[in-house]
Amino acid sequence: MADQVADTAAAPAESLDFSGKTVAEFRDALAQAVINPLNLVMLTRDRIEEVMSDAVGRGRVTTDDAADLVQGLISLGRKETSDVLSDLERLLGRGKDEMEDRTSSLASARSQVRSRAVKRADPLLQQVDRARRAAGVGPSFPIIGFDELTAASVQGRLDDLSAPELRKVRDYEKRNANRKSVLDAIATRLGG
Repeated sequence: MADQVADTAAAPAESLDFSGKTVAEFRDALAQAVINPLNLVMLTRDRIEEVMSDAVGRGRVTTDDAADLVQGLISLGRKETSDVLSDLERLLGRGKDEMEDRTSSLASARSQVRSRAVKRADPLLQQVDRARRAAGVGPSFPIIGFDELTAASVQGRLDDLSAPELRKVRDYEKRNANRKSVLDAIATRLGG
């Protein structure tokens, strides 16, 4: 039964283009994708017992038969409710997974673009750093944009630094990213 509910609900749900922006949209999508196709209705235990009591009162059903019918309907209703809720969770989970995938893809694309931009700009920034240090202008830290640089980019810029500048970069690196490859390259240039 759960598979039938999922199949029935999934086909219309996929064609709805439901964005989940409002409660009203969710209610409408739920009605179109699940409630209407499956002809779902909600009956409380009280309503079922009320109908059965009326049938007993009219002499159409015995009390024991009514109790058995009520219990059977309640059991079937609970199972059906559980199946529908599971299917809804699966459908909602599918939407959540798609959103997470899209968000992850966007973050990955953004990271790749940023990485390419940094790689292309790196040689130019290295020359600017060298000129800035030679002229004695700009920030006192030896490497501009240090926090955005990869370990390889930092290592490529170490050759132009004096021993005091290397120590400044080493101390900063230890307090922040603490990348072993950067610290080893600085130690090598400092002679130990």
